[in-house]
Amino acid sequence: MRPPERPPHLRRREFLAYTALTGLAATAATGCGRASGRGVPADTLRYQGWAGTVTPAELAEDLGHLDGLTLRWVGNTTSGPQDIQAAAAGDTDFGGAFNGAVVKMAAAKAPVRAVISYYGVDEERYNGFYVLEDSPIRTARDLIGRRVAMNTLGAHAEAMLDTYLERAGLDPAQAAQVERIALPPVNTEQALRKGHIDVAVLGDILRDKARERGGIRALFDDHRLLGTFSAGTYVMADRYLDRYPEQARAFVTGVGRALDWSRRTPREEVVARMVRIVRRRDRSEDLDPLRYWRSYGVARAGGRIAPGELSLWARWLQRRGDIKADRVHLPDIYTNAFNHSPAPARHRSGSRP
Repeated sequence: MRPPERPPHLRRREFLAYTALTGLAATAATGCGRASGRGVPADTLRYQGWAGTVTPAELAEDLGHLDGLTLRWVGNTTSGPQDIQAAAAGDTDFGGAFNGAVVKMAAAKAPVRAVISYYGVDEERYNGFYVLEDSPIRTARDLIGRRVAMNTLGAHAEAMLDTYLERAGLDPAQAAQVERIALPPVNTEQALRKGHIDVAVLGDILRDKARERGGIRALFDDHRLLGTFSAGTYVMADRYLDRYPEQARAFVTGVGRALDWSRRTPREEVVARMVRIVRRRDRSEDLDPLRYWRSYGVARAGGRIAPGELSLWARWLQRRGDIKADRVHLPDIYTNAFNHSPAPARHRSGSRP
């Protein structure tokens, strides 16, 4: 029998205890003071962005799909885990991260729930694990004793690496001999070319620019490894969902409509719109990354969440010993109830460059 769910205030205490152990107590503590009052109207949602990027939420607002809601940018995030921690702490009203990070936070009893997928992997949007063209690394076994650089440890890239090693038959002891290093994405290609690392995880503009320069080859990529799948979700705090369900519905539905619009609209038109958005917000951002945008990669119409997109990473975290099986009940982690986006639209045709 499933144990009774803890009241929200107890779940929050558990989460705060977790943040204290993981060095996040300061973020959570500042959020506590804002959690009750928020300091903004219910129809204003605070969020963090990414430099040189238009997120699905920002696109939804520009398209007029948020049904009267307003987004308030409070700064740029440093990573997906930090972004959802800010939402859990009350510093923002939604945040997005890799689904493995969402599951891990749920295991810590964070008072948040995943409400819509916002990025994924498809033939146009994927991360590749690249080596130098003349590298002796050809197989997963060749990675033993080698250094693999990625943007964040314990997130999307490391999950892909672990999956690749496991599918190739490496046991946990052998996989542990593959060294994982966190490097800022803008420095990863240079580190590879200088021989400081053996494998570089590259995606989007950094991948395409590196390929244009030549001299590298892909060992594997996450699309060839797992196919098309939604990889990350936006989460919202339980307190926001409980107090403002109509606003939550408008937000989630609007983001779903924006994702579908990006699928059925010619890429050139999507990019042109994104360029206008970035220019209008006037944050001194480089527009060049937008030229390389191809897809958000979300697998299902309207960004709806499939249980398997979370259970896959729950099992990965359990194998790593990061969470215990009894700490996660998947139906409590996500909901599609706020997503009223229209019926599926046909995916824009395209092929991998």
